Amino acid sequence: MQASHSDPIHLSFNELRDLLASIFERHGTSAQVAATLADNCAAAQRDGSDSHGVFRIPGYLSSLGSGWVNGRAEPKVEDVAPSFVRVDAGGGFAQPALAAARELLLAKVRESGIALLAIRNSHHFAALWPDVEPFAREGLVALSFVNSMTSVVPHGGHSALFGTNPIAFAAPRGQGDPLVFDLATSAIANGDVQIAAREGKQLPEGFGVDAQGQPTRDPKAILDGGALLPFGGYKGSALSMMVELLAAALTGGNFSFEFDWSGHPGAQTPWTGQLLILIDPDRGASRSFAERCETLIARMAEAGQDRQPGDRRYRQRARAEVEGIALPAGELAKLRALAGL
Repeated sequence: MQASHSDPIHLSFNELRDLLASIFERHGTSAQVAATLADNCAAAQRDGSDSHGVFRIPGYLSSLGSGWVNGRAEPKVEDVAPSFVRVDAGGGFAQPALAAARELLLAKVRESGIALLAIRNSHHFAALWPDVEPFAREGLVALSFVNSMTSVVPHGGHSALFGTNPIAFAAPRGQGDPLVFDLATSAIANGDVQIAAREGKQLPEGFGVDAQGQPTRDPKAILDGGALLPFGGYKGSALSMMVELLAAALTGGNFSFEFDWSGHPGAQTPWTGQLLILIDPDRGASRSFAERCETLIARMAEAGQDRQPGDRRYRQRARAEVEGIALPAGELAKLRALAGL
């Protein structure tokens, strides 16, 4: 019996990554950029981050097709100080810029104990945790900040100004996988709003406003001229402002309100900046940071918090490694068509 459109088909990580790389390259990226984006996107899908997995492919392709982003950009890495690296992404995506700077960045943090990477002239459209988790696996503490397109009303304001402006953090543990979190400073990530709209679901109270500035639970009203709210009122708003300054002002990137994509119908990727901070944690204390991390986790468990940041992703990752990455048959057919298969 033939599988229905919604029946899941399981792919290995390599199969999905190679399929996505074919799609990116067929739609205008270089092979190197395609491989980097595909690895990032497949990792998100594997780990259950549905709002940043294959769901993002149409947005990537729309931005590429509109001429808004340069899929063949070659990042220019600049060694500007003992602990400071700058990269001009050339109007391309941020992930290839990070990959280009990785070797120099690691050399600097090993030498100085801290290193900063400032990426400008870049587009970031993906989950942020894949940028920081690999560094924690090398024993480093990593933080990253990315601003986005205007979609969030500052606390007490009346119109959108900030982006969803995520913050990501990763730290090594003495036992087990690193602690990793990736959170938007808005009440909800924009991709999750899009998914809710597509599935006809309502959002919780306090997540957004409509085009008239009135509170709404309707994700379509938020996307159609409305805006998101920061999480935690003035606290989330202050963090979002901090991200604007670190990811845009410090790096030389655009603020969330400074770029104009009106001449590129279909553009969806924000043209902003990213800051990454790496720290060698064992430079700061006589005892192992990773072991100190275990002490804190043990006490958190005693206090009743059994699940730590990143645990859900790791469980999903382990399941996918055994069972494969499940995609509805219809979704997979669309991806294969985009790859020209």
